[in-house]
Amino acid sequence: MKNLTADELRDKYLKFFESKGHTIIPGASVIPENDPTVLFTTAGMHPLVPYLMGAMEHPAGTRLTDVQKCVRTGDIDEVGDAAHLTFFEMLGNWSLNDYFKKEAISWSYEFLTEHLGFKPEQLNVTVFRGEGKEGEDGYIPADEEAVEIWKSLGIPEERIFRLPREDNWWGPAGTTGPCGPDTEMFIDTGKEKCGPDCRPGCHCGKYIEIWNDVFMQYNKNEEGKFVPLGRHNVDTGMGVERTICMMSGAPTVYDTEIFAPIMAKIEELAGLGSSSVEVGSGSEKGAPLNASDLPLNDANSPLKDSNEILRAKRIIADHMRTATFILCDPKGSVKPGNIGANYVLRRLIRRAVRYARMLGIGEGFTVKLAEVICDKYSHVYPELKANLEQCRLDLEAEEKRFNATLDKGEAMYKKVAEQLKLHGQSQISGKTAFKLYDTFGFPLEMTIEMATKDGLTVDKEGFDEANRKHQELSRTTSAGSFKAGLQDNSEVVTRMHTATHLLHAALHKVLGPTANQKGSNITAERLRFDFTWPEPMTAEQKAEVEKLVNEWIQQGIDVSKKMTTVEEAKAEGAMALFGAKYGDQVSLYTIGDVSKEICCGPHVTNTKELGSFKIVKEQSSSAGVRRIKAVIGNMG
Repeated sequence: MKNLTADELRDKYLKFFESKGHTIIPGASVIPENDPTVLFTTAGMHPLVPYLMGAMEHPAGTRLTDVQKCVRTGDIDEVGDAAHLTFFEMLGNWSLNDYFKKEAISWSYEFLTEHLGFKPEQLNVTVFRGEGKEGEDGYIPADEEAVEIWKSLGIPEERIFRLPREDNWWGPAGTTGPCGPDTEMFIDTGKEKCGPDCRPGCHCGKYIEIWNDVFMQYNKNEEGKFVPLGRHNVDTGMGVERTICMMSGAPTVYDTEIFAPIMAKIEELAGLGSSSVEVGSGSEKGAPLNASDLPLNDANSPLKDSNEILRAKRIIADHMRTATFILCDPKGSVKPGNIGANYVLRRLIRRAVRYARMLGIGEGFTVKLAEVICDKYSHVYPELKANLEQCRLDLEAEEKRFNATLDKGEAMYKKVAEQLKLHGQSQISGKTAFKLYDTFGFPLEMTIEMATKDGLTVDKEGFDEANRKHQELSRTTSAGSFKAGLQDNSEVVTRMHTATHLLHAALHKVLGPTANQKGSNITAERLRFDFTWPEPMTAEQKAEVEKLVNEWIQQGIDVSKKMTTVEEAKAEGAMALFGAKYGDQVSLYTIGDVSKEICCGPHVTNTKELGSFKIVKEQSSSAGVRRIKAVIGNMG
């Protein structure tokens, strides 16, 4: 087994498949193109879906290879252990209705054994065992073809494991799309079996997955059925971080050269010594690692346990690496915010800030880490260096904003804790925890963490109940004061209301799909529209929005309404405040090809009735939210 750097692995992989007739193509953005089913590019195959589906031919041919940046946050709470990451690089080779299982499996075996140096006897594989009964709905045959190919390469029956769909079926990347059985390759680490049923995929540490060959033979449709795709594709994936970890013999992915400069910077900022001990693993001799084994600035950090320190370092390293790649992405469309991908980014940054505070790291660390990350990766991904300055600005603003929130929340928490101890009580009520969250913006998880360290508990069920009652009260109050943000249902207010739909559509065209409505308020004098956006609009952007709305008004587009369900409206691509509560039936308003929104307010029948539209003011409403005030002119 060879010890390679990430640069060497990328180069070796791409050149190997280039020698097999593959064209090296550039990786795509981490922000998916025109796919509402996912927030980020979650797999190497994601950008290639149109070609895998046969909707178009790829200009580079039918054999492709690349390195794809991926973001997956489904396991964000697991980050901090030995292997979980929210950002990773995926090596892939692709057959677009070209070669199939025999070539894919044979080349995987060749690269692993002859080019990476793994011993054939270390290799264990899994295949799809099939599902259902022949002749019945839902039947999918077992992948015996893959079994026979592995046997022809010398892998004996006892090292071939037939597993169900949850283990050996891949995809789709979103809710629909290409998918199929896969065969996964595992390296036997030599550890003892965890029990008689120990096998690849049992997560005991004996078998580590290193490669996955997906055979795309099916398509999952909107009804959730798997139907033959009508063509055969191959999608393979090998994670750079995990492979480097295995080849270097490092105990975790964080102890490889990939993370070395990032971890070193965190340790420098925190006044920590370096450590490569796995969380929960103890020392090499099996004894627990003491906190005293790690130098620590005790005056600044609340963390005393070595496992907590290691976990905090890893969370910061992972989250800042992911945030930096998102912020430096060429599209530049994701900023810290409260909805969708913007919220995921905000959560990553804010979790990093929280754990940095626990390590005693001062304000400004996010930019320092982003600079280290850009320095580490910019020779591979030049967009990091090109977009670093904007990344700095975004990180500085978000870190400063959240630190101010935490300062207020921590001060209030300390008063609460002191009062409880003074009166001999040990639980923070759900009502108090909710007040910390709602009034001071203090996350519940931080209240729980701080309470645990102070020997207190938090009534989480009470928090959930207080939150539920607050939401109900908000909806009741809103419904009683105005419907859909309207002061009344007069003719001019109705016209203003329709104008907000055109404004929303124009913002999407000019700023992008992340400029989503946060609220509105309409009177007979003006309309007010709040939307998610991290910075002031430029004069050019405002002028373009105004121009679009007026063009749609002059076109005289009919406004239609129909009653439907939320699910059907979503399927038609309707916009809505989907966090809101809707009944069984909703009103879906459509304005030609311009706008389609779920809405409970009144509308005009044709856009001509609006007369004209003018933006009066554009300003900040709150953190990450902008506000437009506008008026409409007379008809005719």
